[in-house]
Amino acid sequence: MIDKAIKKINSNAEFYINADDINQITWLNGTTPISISDIQAQLSTVELDIAIANLRTKRNNLLAETDYLALSDSTLSDDMKTYRQNLRDLPAGKDTVAKCEGATWPTKP
Repeated sequence: MIDKAIKKINSNAEFYINADDINQITWLNGTTPISISDIQAQLSTVELDIAIANLRTKRNNLLAETDYLALSDSTLSDDMKTYRQNLRDLPAGKDTVAKCEGATWPTKP
């Protein structure tokens, strides 16, 4: 996760992190070192990015399971339309890791 925080600050940074230890970063090829405090400040943003990505992946998989029902030669029930819309709406308002991890998933009809 440290590497992602560094890349959020400087996408061109070249570095090596020994044992995933923020105190053991070697900056390579003339990359200007980034302070540990600046890296740490980005860690919560990276954690949220990962939590949202995980939520969307699960949501997308659940939508994919019902995609065949949404084909033009099939009629979706109102319950299925609601279920799929609730899945699409799921990431809205998820602005913390706790909210992402505590998301209430709709029940498939």
